Amino acid sequence: MTRNNWWLPGLSASLLIAALTLLPFAAMIASAGQLDWSSLAGDTYLRRVVRFSFLQASLSTLLSLTLAIPLALALAHLPRFPGRGLLLHAMSLTLVLPTIIAIYGLVAVFGQKGWLASWLAPLNVELPSIYGLGGILLAHVFLNMPLAARVMLQSIEAIPSNQWRLASQLGMPERTVLRHLEWPAIAGMLIPFALLIFTLCFTSFAIVMTLGGGPRATTIEVAIYQAVRFDFDLARAVALALLQLGFCLVLMLLGTAVRSRDVTSGAVGDAGSLGLSSTLSGDTHHWRQLHPALRRSRTGRSLKALCVMLASLFILLPLVALVVSAINPRTLAVITDDSTLRAAGNTLIAALAASTIAVGLALALLTSSRYLSVRRRQVRAGHRLQLVGNVILVLPPLVLGTGLFLLLRPLADVFSLALILVILVNALMALPFVLRILEAPFINAAKHQDRLIQSLGIQGWSRWRWLDWPVIRRPLGHACGVAATLAAGDLSAIALFGSTQWQTLPLLLYQRMGSYRLDEAAVTGGMLLLLCILLYLGLQRIVGGRAMPAVAK
Repeated sequence: MTRNNWWLPGLSASLLIAALTLLPFAAMIASAGQLDWSSLAGDTYLRRVVRFSFLQASLSTLLSLTLAIPLALALAHLPRFPGRGLLLHAMSLTLVLPTIIAIYGLVAVFGQKGWLASWLAPLNVELPSIYGLGGILLAHVFLNMPLAARVMLQSIEAIPSNQWRLASQLGMPERTVLRHLEWPAIAGMLIPFALLIFTLCFTSFAIVMTLGGGPRATTIEVAIYQAVRFDFDLARAVALALLQLGFCLVLMLLGTAVRSRDVTSGAVGDAGSLGLSSTLSGDTHHWRQLHPALRRSRTGRSLKALCVMLASLFILLPLVALVVSAINPRTLAVITDDSTLRAAGNTLIAALAASTIAVGLALALLTSSRYLSVRRRQVRAGHRLQLVGNVILVLPPLVLGTGLFLLLRPLADVFSLALILVILVNALMALPFVLRILEAPFINAAKHQDRLIQSLGIQGWSRWRWLDWPVIRRPLGHACGVAATLAAGDLSAIALFGSTQWQTLPLLLYQRMGSYRLDEAAVTGGMLLLLCILLYLGLQRIVGGRAMPAVAK
């Protein structure tokens, strides 16, 4: 990037993001002028929806973190056991696992006709219904608890070895080690991760729509969808969308304030990849070597092994249930059905296109941000430029979709533009994750090489080909895989804009589950899971290539 046009990529990406977000926002503001806010303020349904949104998000966050702490400690104290690597990978991938697949797996295991119910039937034990607040909490814990435990584990294993050595020399018992070493490492990431989980649960759509079980378990996101698609009450949809936008803005500001604290940012660990990296930092052998007395505590080790076993069953059983259920007498008929094949093709197109756009926008923002941060030493300005890509955290997919619907409705048939709109919304949804994955390797490599690059006069395509590409190729493949998987499994955008003529696998799976065609739903879910795995691994291999030499930090 030359001195004269370093700003062009960042400006172009910022203008495109602004057009895709500010114009829909302006359409909502224009419609808001026609609202009777006094009557909306006294609307009991609106108050109930807001109250339930905060209730389920708060309980989901509390349960996820409470259960993640003992699991992280148990994994840290048991550094070697069969299947540990598989469990850690499964815990990391719950973030990009399609929500609708997780829902089907949970229903297959914990539903009233699921595996657990059949196992307990001889004991005359009847499970409560999975639909309602309990099912919502179960699904949110399934998706968020493993990721929180994985990041906590990284924080524990990143404790310097000299601190473990000192604890051994002082003869600290397990409780003292927990208080002075492990708990500070965990506590440093509790607040930022609590905000992240709360935001994910507060803006949850597919889980609440599928497992809510009725109007009493409705969140703002689901209420927006119902107002647009079922009631066609655009005034209520705009009011709910603006309310959701305000809450998300407050949550984003709180998250930004927390991350700006040095102690918090240093304790989170591998925040750049959101726990999705394939390796763990730190030395996992310190606990075993420096605390042999704990190794002899059979009760303690048994309890930790039981904790890991229960967590493994909770995480892996729903996925196993989906795979097993996908093989049934209807498998061949569903796979060869025209609607299934069209939905699979649409899913593949939307995933690849959204991934390409998200990665392109991220590289454009990071290119200009790198120049500001490294060449001009304006780190804050570079960071602010990257924040443009996080706009979807303030404007959730359903809110953005509502604005796009209002903006385009006078100009065209919105549902005929479903493919384009779904791709754009999913690209913006994946952009924050892509930025976090690429930021560290992209910026850090420039810090070490920038003086040499300047002295040699390397710029433009030559810099990208010989210096940038070898460094960021593997993270870029990882980012492409994550973005494509997120787009392939998204239900929110396609639920708003989809139709019988244009469907994706998540929407088709939701419709088949809703009509109790469970055999067909199982096959559809299996196809979606297989497609996501192929996208994730295939893009990592095609874009990321083979293993590259590590770059000095």
